Amino acid sequence: MRAVVLLCVLHAAAGMSAYNWEGPGRAAPDPLIKPVSACSVDKLSCECCTMVRETNRLQTYFDTTLTNLEKELDKANQGFNALQDRRVAFSVSLYTGDNFKCLGPFGVDTVVPYQHSFLNLGMAYNMASGIFSVTYSGVYSLAVTSFSDAGSPGNTLAVCTSLQVNGQIVAGSRELNRKDQEDSTTIAVALKLKAGDSVSVKLTKGCFLCDDSNHYNTFSAFLLYADA
Repeated sequence: MRAVVLLCVLHAAAGMSAYNWEGPGRAAPDPLIKPVSACSVDKLSCECCTMVRETNRLQTYFDTTLTNLEKELDKANQGFNALQDRRVAFSVSLYTGDNFKCLGPFGVDTVVPYQHSFLNLGMAYNMASGIFSVTYSGVYSLAVTSFSDAGSPGNTLAVCTSLQVNGQIVAGSRELNRKDQEDSTTIAVALKLKAGDSVSVKLTKGCFLCDDSNHYNTFSAFLLYADA
């Protein structure tokens, strides 16, 4: 840009007329004569200065745009970091291994204590109590899969579980019959939860769950989005 400005200045200087001193008797210019436009006399200099002004305008525009983009990028990075800090996700199963094993039946409703963790991001699920403690308010996706085996034909199949929040049932599944030797049920919901809520899976009294290497009873959840 400095080279362009210097070129403009040199060109304008070269185009200047040499004026001679004619003494105090020099006649003043006729006031009725309209001054001649500089651009009409030296169009090249005029176009050069116009180019410099346009270059400066574009540079100002690009600098402003870049500053705004940097602000938006910084805001996006802050949001991403906040999202990373609020990551909550877990997936657990009742048992793991090749051996067939069952939980229940019990004489009272019982919270299912899932004993194997596939994922517990944020450590919000308590393996000992079977309770998921909500860390951040927001919308969560929750899923429960329940499987059971009657053991032999003719026996009653009883697989009955429910998803509860703060002790209140929000969704349930029930399979109780003598026609199936084994069966499974699924609960899948999206819920708006508050920080401090307790979420668990309840096994209804008289029902039971069974695991083997091909079937898992699972409980999983993850934060879809947190409240601002």
